[in-house]
Amino acid sequence: KAGVAGKDGIDAVEITGGGLRIPFVQETIRNAIGKGEDEDFAFSRSLDDTSLAFGASLVGIAASSNVNDADDAETMDADRHARRTELLENETAMSRRDVELLRKDEFRNQIEAHVLELRSARHSKHGSLLPSSEEFSSYLDGVDDWLFSEECDEASCERMEEEWDAVRSKTRETCGKYFAATKAEAEEKDREMEREARAAAAEAAAASGGENDDEADHDTRRLPTKRRMEIVLKNKNEANELFSDGNYRHAAARYAKALTHCAKFFDLSPEEEREVRDTKLSLHLNMALCYIKLEKLDNAYQSCDEALKLDGKSVKALYRRATVRYQKRKFEDAVKDLKEAESLAPDDKAVKKLQVLVDKQMEKQKKKEKAMAKKMFG
Repeated sequence: KAGVAGKDGIDAVEITGGGLRIPFVQETIRNAIGKGEDEDFAFSRSLDDTSLAFGASLVGIAASSNVNDADDAETMDADRHARRTELLENETAMSRRDVELLRKDEFRNQIEAHVLELRSARHSKHGSLLPSSEEFSSYLDGVDDWLFSEECDEASCERMEEEWDAVRSKTRETCGKYFAATKAEAEEKDREMEREARAAAAEAAAASGGENDDEADHDTRRLPTKRRMEIVLKNKNEANELFSDGNYRHAAARYAKALTHCAKFFDLSPEEEREVRDTKLSLHLNMALCYIKLEKLDNAYQSCDEALKLDGKSVKALYRRATVRYQKRKFEDAVKDLKEAESLAPDDKAVKKLQVLVDKQMEKQKKKEKAMAKKMFG
């Protein structure tokens, strides 16, 4: 077909297939559309997206109207303008809907994270301050159930925000002592860190030319194994004290410093190598726990992996990595670590307790997926 303008309106022909290179095929096409060899006319041997779009637009115009007069052209232009306006309005409405859905998901994630935090806090330092009644546990279960319900899926952004406000109000009322204790602890940690920073600055200013070799960050001395291990254990013990005081950030830094000294041993006997490996394992496990407390889950995961490289059957490393995976909502991966840990320590209570929490979350996730599938496919 010659399109909307007849044969004279054809500027190019695009055809797929290898036959286009055969001269008589080209001649046949030229004869069919009335184009001589001396005319400015091109054959293209590819049918790309641009050509398809252009051709489709021409077909649409030809199919919608055979325009031969100005009145019809004006009507067509008006229809086009109306259609473009309608499409723009639809696109704007969809954009607003996307923004609303995003805000709704944010409120939903905040509610879910808040409930998960309160469940996990049961085993924290101030966990005893949380309500121990069955009523409170049932309330959290009810919030979880609502999050995975059809009512929640169909709720508006305003309704989700109201639910988030209601959950916060309820938990502040019932868990007031817990939140007050955690806030006071955080504020005290901030003050302690400021004191330590000032003390460290004063100590550094008073230090004379790096005489304190134990504290040097770039210690390249070839110290005897016993002396180097003393430095390692000194840093580790200081880190343990910081951890006991709840100063997890500085404790992690001290454990890391101890590990840097562990890399400076040389000419070790087999027995000394075992001692260094066991020390490094303990340091990585302690660092993982610090990062879990600080909610730096990626760092904690890395520390657990380093520990497992040293001892693939470390129950503590498996348990702590499972804890990280649980908090990152990677429940299936957490189950793998817990099963391995359980096979190594069948009576470990911490492993069993975490397994219960993981199983419960996986069951809720399955219910949510089932409800979503039912909603999508009926």
